[in-house]
Amino acid sequence: VQLQASGGGLVQAGGSLILSCAASGRTFSNYGMGWFRQAPGKEREFVAAISRNGGFTSYLDSVKGRFTISRNNAKNTVLLQMNILTPEDTAVYYCAGRSRSILTAAYTGGYDYWGQGTQVTVSS
Repeated sequence: VQLQASGGGLVQAGGSLILSCAASGRTFSNYGMGWFRQAPGKEREFVAAISRNGGFTSYLDSVKGRFTISRNNAKNTVLLQMNILTPEDTAVYYCAGRSRSILTAAYTGGYDYWGQGTQVTVSS
């Protein structure tokens, strides 16, 4: 599956952004999906994941209550709604897909496919 992330940009602290990941090439509903981010000088970290049918989601503790992951299998897309953004959320955000298990994963090695990343910058 090919993944294309979009929606990043520059936003002030307290603002919102919606990231989108479009999938193509395979049956999208066969893939658990995740969002990760990588800030300069830091390792890539898990942000959120959603199961194949959207019935299960999980989040990094620091984004719980602010970020929401969702998917539309008919449109082959997964979204990350990000609210109350802080400068600490500044990073390149990546979407990822996994087909090896129905379970979601919160680590980079659990995913087989990656999008190209979209930059999110939050100014203070």
